[in-house]
Amino acid sequence: MSKITFNIEGMHCASCAIKIEGQLKKVPGVQEANVNYALAEATIDFDGDKTSVQALHDVVIKEGYKVVEPPQVNQDGHPGNHEPGGKHAHHAGGTKSEVAVRATVALVIAVPVLVIAMAKLKFGPILFGELFSDWIESIGSTIVVLGPGMVFHKAAWRSLLRMSANMDTLISLGTLVALVFSWWAFSAGKPRYFETAAIITGFILLGRYLEARSKGQASAAIQKLLELGAKMAHQLLPDGSVQDVSIDQLKKGDLVIVKPGEKIPLDGIVKKGDSSVDESMLTGESMPIEKRDGDQVFGATLNQQGALTVEISTESEGSVLSQIIRLVKEAQQKKAPIQKLADRISGIFVPVVIGVAIVTFLVWFGLSKDVAQSLISAVAVLVIACPCALGLATPTAILVGTGRGARMGILIKNGEALERGRNLNVIMFDKTGTLTQGKPVVTDVIASGASDFLAIAGAAESLSEHPLAQAVLRKAKEVGGAFPQASGFQSHTGKGIAALVNGKTVRIGQERWMESLGIQLSSDTQKSLVELSGQGKTVVVVAQEQTVLGLLAIADQAKPDAKQTVAQLRARGLDVVMITGDQERTARAIAAELGIEEVRAQVFPDQKLEIVKEAQQSGKRVAFVGDGINDAPALTQADLGIAVGTGTDIAIEAGQIVLVGGGPEKVIQAIQLSRRTYANIKQNLFWAFIYNIVGIPLAAIGLLNPIIAAAAMAFSSISVVLNSLRLRHVKLK
Repeated sequence: MSKITFNIEGMHCASCAIKIEGQLKKVPGVQEANVNYALAEATIDFDGDKTSVQALHDVVIKEGYKVVEPPQVNQDGHPGNHEPGGKHAHHAGGTKSEVAVRATVALVIAVPVLVIAMAKLKFGPILFGELFSDWIESIGSTIVVLGPGMVFHKAAWRSLLRMSANMDTLISLGTLVALVFSWWAFSAGKPRYFETAAIITGFILLGRYLEARSKGQASAAIQKLLELGAKMAHQLLPDGSVQDVSIDQLKKGDLVIVKPGEKIPLDGIVKKGDSSVDESMLTGESMPIEKRDGDQVFGATLNQQGALTVEISTESEGSVLSQIIRLVKEAQQKKAPIQKLADRISGIFVPVVIGVAIVTFLVWFGLSKDVAQSLISAVAVLVIACPCALGLATPTAILVGTGRGARMGILIKNGEALERGRNLNVIMFDKTGTLTQGKPVVTDVIASGASDFLAIAGAAESLSEHPLAQAVLRKAKEVGGAFPQASGFQSHTGKGIAALVNGKTVRIGQERWMESLGIQLSSDTQKSLVELSGQGKTVVVVAQEQTVLGLLAIADQAKPDAKQTVAQLRARGLDVVMITGDQERTARAIAAELGIEEVRAQVFPDQKLEIVKEAQQSGKRVAFVGDGINDAPALTQADLGIAVGTGTDIAIEAGQIVLVGGGPEKVIQAIQLSRRTYANIKQNLFWAFIYNIVGIPLAAIGLLNPIIAAAAMAFSSISVVLNSLRLRHVKLK
């Protein structure tokens, strides 16, 4: 089996992707096909012995679209040299701009036409036997239908050539019939319905614009991931010399030197050197990890202190970062079924409506022999069936719901998030930066010697850039007072630091290091150390010469509203799980404080994704809340991904809902808002369909003329908009 990925140009709505995907799945040898509207690309698993890449291209071209990029298939089945976000970003921006222009032009012209018609305004001189206002109405409507509305007619024509029908077919047919009939009525001095054709076109184009706004998020997330990795590396050659090379040139077994402050180029094993490495982009944890000979390091993580010699163990396409990119992209292939609902139904609805209109014309003509009356009834069927309310049902609810959320600091990025937010069973939280503050702070100060030992500790740590040192320094500054001068700073990797303060050697570090130096803790101090360590805190000993001055306990503290949020979620019947890359003891301590029973500790990015998948495979619907790069795969895999806005750009792009500011309490509001908005969409769709189901028979038997049908159509659209506006004031508990 092979896998191919290529971009598609010309998709203007989700239904386009559905049509292409359906046709690709019919090709012999195609095992799976997925056309992603957000990414503007197709991913296909196929048997190369049964079909060819060109045959797959031909299917897309036959459907009326364009294949933008020539695909490249690797032996492992993954597309080669394919960077999402490049051409697609340009394409998505162009499409959004074009849709915006079409919608704006259509509405700017259609609204005055509607006002003139509905208010029956008559003004201006008589030109060619008609008032100037009538010419504005007729010409303006024609410009709207045949100008911005041409996108519907082209799509309908392509569908006709394929002997199929969709919502574009009905929009095109309804607006064209209304326009042509109105011109006939205009010449015959009979009532006309120009405003109906114009406003239908404007409203549907507005809906298309609202849908286009949600595009582009997925590819932006992947592009940011691609930018994370190091671009160059210092390769150590066999003769001992060093040369700078692109990471693409590195092979398994090559040696590279990583200086302090540089990113590690690719995954590897430390062969020489001691240092601490910031792996927060992978683990989400703020504490740096000590690395020495034999330890594994990962590409794109940041070397903080000492120089490291690293043997490359994995080439670029197999690195952890590359795997994260692949996981994000695969998880983004999900679809939102509600976005396809109208188009699936239209496959039956459109031919039926056209058939009813034809039958209506024939029956009325057979009974009355009056062409005008027969045409009026047929047009009434088409006008009342034209799915303006159906086209507005989803985008208006999304617009109002997202607007309400934005005012609350809750960004709902697309309609898919609304569907994903319903019927949740499990809420999974990444710990650091989500339930906790995301940076180490001194939580306990145990003095066993000098009362000013915190100032002494702050002076010694003031010369270090280590996160734990910064935590000590912040605490010392909170207490206040002047710091003594420190000099002779030394960093002992994995052990602690030493410096001269007031002419005496001050050491801050691990208990075992102190013991190796002959510095003994008293029984009370030892008891406090054991107790604090049992709470999952990092405890350092502060000693001056051979005397212990005290202990400092450092930990990542829970956010103020985290415990209450967990309690409220559990009260709603939701299971709460905490996932973290931190050690088991620390994770358990935080979980106990917050009232969380299920904890998954020492978890890497791919494991977070697997934990989400496991829950989904057991039939549960999962929401994942995170803020780190390492959370991106899980955020996209989850039924609902909620990103904390204070986190990384990539996590924010990957999540379907983004919480800007505030604490975890916004998770509850976000879920409630998504549920209410989704319920509102279903109500809108119900009223849109009921309107058609009731209105079409009435129009067919002559009880609705086109004027009443147009009014009913307008009322249906207004009712959908008003129902959506209720979201502005709905209570979120």
